[in-house]
Amino acid sequence: MQTVAVILFLLLAVVLSDFLARLLPFGVPRPVIQIALGSVMGLSSQLVVSLDPQVFFLLFLPPLLFLDGWRIPPEELFKDKGTVVQLALGLVVFTVLGMGVLIHALIPAMPLPVAFALAAVLSPTDPIAVSGVVQRVPMPRRMMHILEGESLLNDASGLVCFRFAVAAMVTGSFSLLAALLDFTWVATGGIAVGAGLTGVLTWLKNLVPRRLGEDSGLQILISLLIPFGCYLLAEELHCSGILAAVAAGLTMSFVESSGKALAVTRIRRNTFWDVIQFTASGIIFVLLGEQLHGIVAGASTTVRLTGHTQPAWLAVYVVAITLGLAALRFAWVMVSLRLRPLHARAAAGVPAGTAGTAGTAARPGWRIVAVMSLAGVRGAVTLAGVLSLPLTLPGGAPFPARDLAILLSMGVITLSLAAASIGMPLLLKGLLVPADPAREAEEAAARTGAAHAAIAEIERLERRRSASVPEVDIVMAAAARVMNIYRARIESRSGNQEAIALARRGEAIEREMRLAGLQAERAAIFRELRARRLGSETARKLIRELDLIEARYSS
Repeated sequence: MQTVAVILFLLLAVVLSDFLARLLPFGVPRPVIQIALGSVMGLSSQLVVSLDPQVFFLLFLPPLLFLDGWRIPPEELFKDKGTVVQLALGLVVFTVLGMGVLIHALIPAMPLPVAFALAAVLSPTDPIAVSGVVQRVPMPRRMMHILEGESLLNDASGLVCFRFAVAAMVTGSFSLLAALLDFTWVATGGIAVGAGLTGVLTWLKNLVPRRLGEDSGLQILISLLIPFGCYLLAEELHCSGILAAVAAGLTMSFVESSGKALAVTRIRRNTFWDVIQFTASGIIFVLLGEQLHGIVAGASTTVRLTGHTQPAWLAVYVVAITLGLAALRFAWVMVSLRLRPLHARAAAGVPAGTAGTAGTAARPGWRIVAVMSLAGVRGAVTLAGVLSLPLTLPGGAPFPARDLAILLSMGVITLSLAAASIGMPLLLKGLLVPADPAREAEEAAARTGAAHAAIAEIERLERRRSASVPEVDIVMAAAARVMNIYRARIESRSGNQEAIALARRGEAIEREMRLAGLQAERAAIFRELRARRLGSETARKLIRELDLIEARYSS
């Protein structure tokens, strides 16, 4: 019963956090509220959660990383692959080396290998936390994709560095060659497992519908099991389960582009995964807050490891480490982006007054660099990694400074999340994010091409039906009504700019009227249902049809 109560309270906290985020002034970020609710939950002795890092990784990270990899545009990720790799690999190594030395200098009582282990577990940004922050701010799309790509890929490099730092502490030895070979196997093996297994499972799940018909529930369940299967298989082979889950998501974005699934399956699957993302990411931050209480409770004991007696020194160290991480990231990003220009003015949004001409590559201003630096949010990956520190050394002695490392990690997670949630909107305020003409033209061309294809198919069907149906006039009238819709779409996206603008205003008015009509239809059906003049099953069918049409016009 206690386990069930804990799960229900976690879900309740996620629901309350969304309500509070909407009600509280100053736009308090939802993750910060979730951490606060988790800390309140941690005050109850009846709702204590024993957080096993392995279980934590398995339950939450595979589906969320899989979904991020599935939904991130592959072409955007590959467009800036050089910048993403620099941040996901080069910045991690740079951070581990720089922060390892800094942490050991700040806290001499923490052995150097443990300091490097703490730096390694703090080096990767958290994709869940980054997504939660960047969704709230008007960030240039290309910058957002770079941040998401970095956070998806830097976990493997950070955790490999962490693994070797812990091994150096436990065994007293370190091999650079072994570290490089291990990283190569962890990364390539994880990607191969994720892509290969997803490709095979997707082929199998598409084979059954071709023979027996498609069941939406089965397709959704298979999509849920894929990331867990890839993660477990990769971990069994001592590869990166995290990269396997990401690679599985990227593979899904390619294989699902064939469009073989039924429309109802895609609608239900998207809704299902939206719920999974909202719930799981919320529970992660609630658990972060719940664990914070137990760790802070031992602060007075832990602080003695630093050579001080006042717990306030822990806050000083947390601030110093967070600032150190931000400074190293700022330096790396500034050099990286100036060597590889991130944005052209027209595509990225450059602050007013910045030199440069539209369409030409411009050096990113300090605000762009500051935003990229502040977006280095730590989260669930850091927490789960630091909690996996061994309790004892091989001789039975306690692992040195383990509690201190955990407490410092929790502080950095909380402070980095709060700083990004508050600072990024301020830095991005007034940043011009103009419309992307190339993207708009691409969309218009795709819609026009699809409309031409639809007209050709309707004409073919009209000829076939006219040959088999005696009432040829009925067929021709039906075809004309449908083709007129597509011809209107083509006309609204061709001709001069004035004609296009006029057509789009007409479309907006038509959309408004259609939505008003749909709402009136729905209200009438509900009235009939309440009056018991309409059956529930029929009402559900009609309402679903209206909802799907409304979703099309509301998008």
